[in-house]
Amino acid sequence: MGKYPKATQPTIYFIGVTTGKSSIMKVFPMWAKALGLKDAVIRGVDLKLHDEPSAYREIVAHIKEDPLSLGALVTTHKIDLFDACADLFDYLDYYASLMGEISCISKRDGQLRGHAKDPITSGLALESFLPENYWRQTGAEVLVMGAGGSSIAITSYLMKPEFGENRPSKIIVANRSTPRLEKMKKIHEKIDPAFPCEYHHTPEARQIDELVNRLKRGSLVINATGLGKDRPGSPITDAASFPQDGIAWDFNYRGDLLFLDQAKRQQREKNLRIEDGWVYFIHGWTQVIFEVFDLDVDINSPKFKELCRIAEEAANRKAAQR
Repeated sequence: MGKYPKATQPTIYFIGVTTGKSSIMKVFPMWAKALGLKDAVIRGVDLKLHDEPSAYREIVAHIKEDPLSLGALVTTHKIDLFDACADLFDYLDYYASLMGEISCISKRDGQLRGHAKDPITSGLALESFLPENYWRQTGAEVLVMGAGGSSIAITSYLMKPEFGENRPSKIIVANRSTPRLEKMKKIHEKIDPAFPCEYHHTPEARQIDELVNRLKRGSLVINATGLGKDRPGSPITDAASFPQDGIAWDFNYRGDLLFLDQAKRQQREKNLRIEDGWVYFIHGWTQVIFEVFDLDVDINSPKFKELCRIAEEAANRKAAQR
């Protein structure tokens, strides 16, 4: 027996860093019951940030070979897992191949399948709070802090050519190291080489402050880093001035959420709309669960609304216990 024991029930894995702290560990059993997934369970797999390739290969090989291990959601490790394990997959979807990341593992007809669901799920989350034709009407920009898988996903969604004129006037990306910025730039060039993008190497928070301070009115500022969840802190300092009538969106929904606190202190003065990562969490998990367990659930259906209600009630209970 290897590191991972053979599953005795239909199992979905959660491959992350601090999986035991996630709300999904309590929400999934209730969702499984609502979806009629008899005996289905979730198992957390905590790996180190940028772990050894062998660590990623071990869990992926286990899922591939174990009959009742049906798939996984991957967070934080999406790019590293792809780099270490792409050869183990029989099928990679369009976004997985384009972006070089895997956020969902499933099995179908004897094939191990890798998916990059984030362009879909981040888009669903964004559209849940963004007014219709927002970019066409405002001419606003987007600043994304971080250049990992979730950043690549949301920017790839925002710059889709089929959106025509309803796209941001510019996408600005800030990251503490250059290799992922360079990778993101290559992906963007495949989607739309003419789209206006800027890529900034920002090892210090004050450098990101400067980018925030010159954003256009109504612009969207996204914290797509692990700061505030996997690690304490924020990618900006208190000197950053959010854009007037702008939107502050933190992909995190748990942790110290310092970025959200910074936005809240400017909310009234700047007329900010503030969003956390809760809706992203719901769409991210449900899309993967539907894929892994081969379910067809419309996001406008009563069943999906029931899943949202279950998750919301679980979150409220957790908040009440603090």
